[in-house]
Amino acid sequence: MTLRLYDTLSRSLKEFEPLETGVVRFYACGPTVYKPPHIGNQRTFLFNDLVHRYLEWKGYHVRFVMNLTDVEDKIIDGALRAGTTIDGLTAPVIRGFFEELRALGALEADVYPRATRHVDSMVALIARLLERGQAYQADGSVYFDISAFPDYGRLSRVDLSAVRPGERVAADEYGKADVRDFALWKAAKEADARVGAAWPAPWGTGRPGWHIECSAMSIAELGETIDIHSGGEDLVFPHHEDEIAQSEGATGRPFVRYWLHVKHLLVDGTKMAKSLGNEYTLADLLQAGHSPAAIRYLLLAAHYRSELNFTFDALHDARAALRRLLDFEERLRPAAPAQVDHASPLPQLARRARTAFEQAMDDDLNVPAALAALFTFVRETNAALDQHLAPAADLAAARQLLEDADRVLGILSLARQRVATLDPEFLAWVQQTLARREEARARRDFASADAIRASLAAAGIVVEDTPQGPRWHPER
Repeated sequence: MTLRLYDTLSRSLKEFEPLETGVVRFYACGPTVYKPPHIGNQRTFLFNDLVHRYLEWKGYHVRFVMNLTDVEDKIIDGALRAGTTIDGLTAPVIRGFFEELRALGALEADVYPRATRHVDSMVALIARLLERGQAYQADGSVYFDISAFPDYGRLSRVDLSAVRPGERVAADEYGKADVRDFALWKAAKEADARVGAAWPAPWGTGRPGWHIECSAMSIAELGETIDIHSGGEDLVFPHHEDEIAQSEGATGRPFVRYWLHVKHLLVDGTKMAKSLGNEYTLADLLQAGHSPAAIRYLLLAAHYRSELNFTFDALHDARAALRRLLDFEERLRPAAPAQVDHASPLPQLARRARTAFEQAMDDDLNVPAALAALFTFVRETNAALDQHLAPAADLAAARQLLEDADRVLGILSLARQRVATLDPEFLAWVQQTLARREEARARRDFASADAIRASLAAAGIVVEDTPQGPRWHPER
């Protein structure tokens, strides 16, 4: 089966072929670390993790790089307001970001380059652009000349008809229709030096513009042409458009082979905004008692090129879907393997499900279709187990299918981690309390059994009675 990805540049599904056989160079735009990311950002970061996992699942060696933007306008303004340096402002945000990635079960990137650690690379890249006539100096700053790059605008389809040569924009971010020469290097202001955001360069002390940062870091870490570049759809213009112009303008080589962009996340059908009180962070959701595995499930469950509408009802549904998978996995682990002398349909169902799962993921990483294949497998396998016991080897084949799928999705393993990280003394108390409840049920003392169940619930432990015996899981 062949993986196909939707490339934003060509506006088409393209068969995936990396530049080097068996090796994928993958660059993702990471966070701007002036404040913790919100769940819309986390959706994009988890998509990056999905791409990373699936490419490895397909047998590729993935060189995955995600940058950290630790110098730009908002960071400098924040450092000035806080009376600190840019490093002082960003250090705790960076620590928190890595903690959140771990909490959501993301695999580590190979490198997390920081902009402030790659200024020399940026200076060298700007020098190449000046030498090739793609940039010019003005008032101590350096600007990219979009009139010298005829292909400018091909990613975003931005309208260049009203552009007047020589118009310049110095801000790191600017409006969707504001097409002007953009800053590669910004002459230092007194405030920049005060917060540690000024570096020497041949054309004067200053700091890099936001857009040159990603070009320099991706070239330094992955080479002049990379296979995949991802980010949120809000980065198509100007950020990724400018990355193409400055990278290809400096090297004369194609910059990116496949551009992948993630749609916005809505909250209750509206745009997320701090002013509306609906800009949630991962910490907000965890403090409200929602599990990392359910959050991961929800943020991955919609196709990345579709808007995801976040609601707390949807988060509840994600938790229920995850619970169904965990219960099914538990059913495939009988306490005492039965002696069965007949074959079952489980291996055939597992093979069919694996094929359907891979076909869905090969179709532009279609997670909804991949999940549908998993739940079809759950339904059909449960129906088969309701009719007959299955040999241990057949149960193992079914469990292996879940394990294979979860190497891509990362939801079951994350849910299991929550139990594994519980305090051992607390775990022992849970087991002892469950045993006392079973003793009460055996003597038909249901009032005591209900009281014990309530005490477990108060401690955040949910107990479910099944034909195979009681099962429990942490609610929070």
